[in-house]
Amino acid sequence: MVLLPEVSRSLFRRLRVPASMPRQNPPDTGKHPARLSLISRHLAPVYPINTPYTVERLPDTIETSLLPKAQSRKMSSQPPHPTLLIPGPIEFDDAVLQSMSHFSESHVGAGFVAKFGETLSMLRKLFQTTDPSAQPFVLSGSGTLGWDLVAANLIEPGEDVLVLGTGYFSDGFADCLRVYGANVTELKAPVGTKPQLPEIEKALSEKKYKAITVTHVDTSTGVLSELKQLSALVHRVSPETLIIVDGVCSVACEEIDFDGWGLDGVVTASQKAIGCPAGLSISMFSGRAMKALENRKTPPAAYFASMKNWTPIMKNYEAKKPSYFATPSPQLIHALHTALKQILASPLSDRFAAHKTASDKVKKAITDLGLKQVAANPDEQAHGMTAIYLPEGVKGADLLAILAKKGVVFAGGIHKEIATKYIRFGHMGVSVLDPKRNDIDHALKALEESLVECGYKKA
Repeated sequence: MVLLPEVSRSLFRRLRVPASMPRQNPPDTGKHPARLSLISRHLAPVYPINTPYTVERLPDTIETSLLPKAQSRKMSSQPPHPTLLIPGPIEFDDAVLQSMSHFSESHVGAGFVAKFGETLSMLRKLFQTTDPSAQPFVLSGSGTLGWDLVAANLIEPGEDVLVLGTGYFSDGFADCLRVYGANVTELKAPVGTKPQLPEIEKALSEKKYKAITVTHVDTSTGVLSELKQLSALVHRVSPETLIIVDGVCSVACEEIDFDGWGLDGVVTASQKAIGCPAGLSISMFSGRAMKALENRKTPPAAYFASMKNWTPIMKNYEAKKPSYFATPSPQLIHALHTALKQILASPLSDRFAAHKTASDKVKKAITDLGLKQVAANPDEQAHGMTAIYLPEGVKGADLLAILAKKGVVFAGGIHKEIATKYIRFGHMGVSVLDPKRNDIDHALKALEESLVECGYKKA
């Protein structure tokens, strides 16, 4: 039966959602369990984000008509949306997102196997290693899975690990190690700084450690830890100690010379400076770390996170041979492949320099506004994010809400000692590398205007 045109139009009008339909009221957060406090503000604007210590909110609605006119021009395939400038996930390039729309394919089919193999080989270039005994891993999971890989595979119960404490995420790494039975010693620094080489040397001289862990950029504070001199110190004072780096917020925006600096493990994730949607745990381990895995006296206390289970799979994929232990995410691998091709199309040194230039611009603007950073020492400030102390009388929840209305999303604090006293500004990937974007300039202007709206006057 063929419907008459006017009947079709009538049906269509009835099926459409009325533009005037009232928005459903948000639920009363007091009736919901505490676990909702862990839900990101991007999903539920009435809930606190990230940790129980955070208090920021977004406004109930964001009028896309208020977003910068350039937004639709610079994001050709993406609908207008608030610019995401948190320390990850970051804004994504169109080509990376489009590559995820690849048709469904077998994870052991020749096409996907070749793509995955190329991805693993490109990771060697990103980490700057040519050592054939080094082993890359790409697993479905978040950056946190990297901690489990280290704790379950390289450390046996009762072995000593020295954790350099710079904030919330180094604390988390220590907790993960303890779960697997490691004997953890934390060398903690005051908020906004890092342990210094003399005290690290003293600790290494007092006890033999199986591994030392360092959070290259602690996303909770914006503190950057230096790796080259640290690694040289460890190799001199305790050469048998494995050097493990949490590079979740540093890989692809801070220099990491895996071979040149003698690192044994770097764990990271897809959604930060690498510029790929969240969902992949990415890591590189040295031949020395792989030997430590082989020489374990006990089997790894994990199944999915067992490097013994995954090593032959990764080797086969890189050799373009089909293999199976658990199903990977083909769409995310395609996105990662695209992101890595973009990264490696230019010298890595240029990429690091561009992030430093953008970081210097942000930090100068912050200083010019009369604001202070959590990481006070310029030598200890990350180049992919900035943690900014709030001025007296300005609440983070209010400031973030006003910023969001202007189409800019910053993150609240997550370090439990100072959570309500600061905000975090992520400046990584395409937001600083794509010349067609004005993300950083727009964010700095929005920040200045929002502070004024909060009643702030520069001294």
